[in-house]
Amino acid sequence: MQTMSPQDASFLHIETAEIHMHIGPIGLFEGPAPSHEELRDAIAAKLPLVPRYRQRVRMVPLALGRPVWVDDEHFNLDYHVRRTALAAPGGDDELRNLVGRVMSQKLDRSKPLWEIWVAEGLHDGRWALISKIHHCMVDGVAATDLMSVLLDSEREPAPPVPDAWQPERQPSDAELVSRALAERMSSPYEATRSFWAAARQPQRAMRQAADVTQGMQSLQRLLRQQPPTSLNGPIGPHRRWDWARGRLSDIKTIREAHGGTVNDVVLTVITRGFRDLLLSRGEPVDDRVVRTMVPVSVRAEHERGTYDNKVSAMFAELPVGIEDPIARLDAVRTQMEDLKRSGQAVAGEQLTAMSGFAPAMLLDLGGRVATRAPQRNVQTLTTNVPGPQKPLYLGGRRMLEAFPFVPLGSSIRTGIGIFSYDGGLTYGVTGDWESAPDIRILARGIEEGTQELLASASGSAKKTGGRASRSRTTKAAT
Repeated sequence: MQTMSPQDASFLHIETAEIHMHIGPIGLFEGPAPSHEELRDAIAAKLPLVPRYRQRVRMVPLALGRPVWVDDEHFNLDYHVRRTALAAPGGDDELRNLVGRVMSQKLDRSKPLWEIWVAEGLHDGRWALISKIHHCMVDGVAATDLMSVLLDSEREPAPPVPDAWQPERQPSDAELVSRALAERMSSPYEATRSFWAAARQPQRAMRQAADVTQGMQSLQRLLRQQPPTSLNGPIGPHRRWDWARGRLSDIKTIREAHGGTVNDVVLTVITRGFRDLLLSRGEPVDDRVVRTMVPVSVRAEHERGTYDNKVSAMFAELPVGIEDPIARLDAVRTQMEDLKRSGQAVAGEQLTAMSGFAPAMLLDLGGRVATRAPQRNVQTLTTNVPGPQKPLYLGGRRMLEAFPFVPLGSSIRTGIGIFSYDGGLTYGVTGDWESAPDIRILARGIEEGTQELLASASGSAKKTGGRASRSRTTKAAT
């Protein structure tokens, strides 16, 4: 029995009938598709490496403590591994529609919070693997680590790990309450211990306090609401999903020509997508920005391979009012450099840590109020997670591409996930079914934004012979 961290619990508590907090990659594989028995055996072989996949959530009575993970005594792998087929002709549109439908359904909280769907019937003999995993189990980085565990790095997998798993006894409600009260009693001790640790290292504590103060000052601008756009508003329970494709090498070519980081270039092409989307809706873009939350991993290297959430966030303003792509990239790069110096992510991390001292009942209430309060301070979410740069396999079949899915929250009607795998760079665009029927425009704008910057990078290289490009790249952050 393991108690959820405050951050893990928050992703559980903010879920509503309209807001579904699951994430997951959608992988396209070479054919033929494995049989149900092959797939089931391949996943069963990896379950000993991921104990959380056989655990479910138990809520503490009267919300006296945070939820806990317990073994599922009725665990049934066949419930979680599912199979479906695309309607003819089995093209990209049919796959995207299927993903939207699958991701529109909440996960069953009475069982372990994950599902895997095999979708057959894609043209060219390919098949898709659609993964759903609740955000209370993993963040984006942990989900990538998990994918690397569930899939194989070689076409011929290693022998399975011996599995002698037996579910532990289910705790009673009285035991859950007793444990929660004991943990509550220990909180003052933890606070006192943290105080004495700070007293022993006053300079470090002062530096941390200064960073948090600076970050909080930067976060104050979020109190200023943005002009109203169609990007904010009520959302329903149904989702649309689309994608954009790119190559990591193209993004690096742009970076080398014009400076900045890979993430700067990615945010710039996403800005082009949102500019196209707003213009297509007849909305003004001059002197406007689209404010996005950019999750930032605060996972230490020694914490890789643990399946939970270790994220903070920064808030960037995408300059959709800038028409020139180079000027747009310059604006994004300058802003991101300022944000990194501002300490926003540090402040967010400290606030998240402080939430551990809040009673779980208030955490639950606060999460629900936050998701229902109308706001337009933030218009979208953009999360960039680097993936493995080598092929992965399942049942001897190579994964050709992988696309991310991100959930929507509060009054945000569109979100974008970015994922790099084996030289490819893909964008998964999630939209509310009723209010964002045109996310294809956003996805195509991302691809066209990449091509216009790539064309300018090629022209710059021809004019300078690469000398100026290398100079700018040396000065830029990497």
